[in-house]
Amino acid sequence: MGNQRLLILGHTWPEPNATAAGVRMMQLLNFFKESNWDLTFACASVKSDKAADLPSLGINFQSIQLNDNSFDDFLRKLQPDVVLFDRYITEEQFGWRVAETLPSCIRVLDTEDLHSLRIAREQAVKNNRAFNLKDWFGLDQTKRELASIYRSDLSLIISSYEMQLLEQELGVPSAILLYLPFWSDTDQKSIRGNPGYSAREGFIFIGNGRHKPNIDAIQYLNSTIWPIIRKLNPDVQLEIYGAYLPDNIRTLHNPGQGFHIRGYVE
Repeated sequence: MGNQRLLILGHTWPEPNATAAGVRMMQLLNFFKESNWDLTFACASVKSDKAADLPSLGINFQSIQLNDNSFDDFLRKLQPDVVLFDRYITEEQFGWRVAETLPSCIRVLDTEDLHSLRIAREQAVKNNRAFNLKDWFGLDQTKRELASIYRSDLSLIISSYEMQLLEQELGVPSAILLYLPFWSDTDQKSIRGNPGYSAREGFIFIGNGRHKPNIDAIQYLNSTIWPIIRKLNPDVQLEIYGAYLPDNIRTLHNPGQGFHIRGYVE
């Protein structure tokens, strides 16, 4: 009997050097690879210049098409034991095809974060008021995301707060949820060798520009938080790093106020 086969359906290629979602996906891929699973990553999106080189890691790649019967043929040929979707949107697009073509296949949803919750918070910010759970309950996206969770055999939840919301506020059974946050394999010895707190100075913000909460955070930091910090310490400096930062963020670059927009770095 051969190794178990895992098919991962990605909304986009993983970009571990540019996005948190890319880091998350590579953690999952590495875990299953170390556990001797046969891995195939399939995606309908175009590969970017920041995308991970999956074939060099021994991970098969398959380009797929949306709303196309060729995907069903691909499933029949591959015969995966488990299919993992990397967002509820991906599950909506391909989950029903997996269920019809391979009814015995286990389907896992990696929510990455609850996207509907993010949308509800964004609406509260735009309306200049505090977030309320009622905002989240009433969204169509919440119903869609919840439906995706119920269609899946297991959903990976990255936040303990989101676990609490799903279980206590919406009554989702614990048996179909798994709390799986980011994890780190950083060498503790290398951390001990870093300069201590008293030997450091300044601030760093890290977040990619395609994630709207990051853009909102940088703007709020610039308009509200940073002026307070500079008043307390007029010489302090802030470095902002992140891939895909838009022009309206880059124009906030103001060395005279210690506000430095650096953009993407490896």
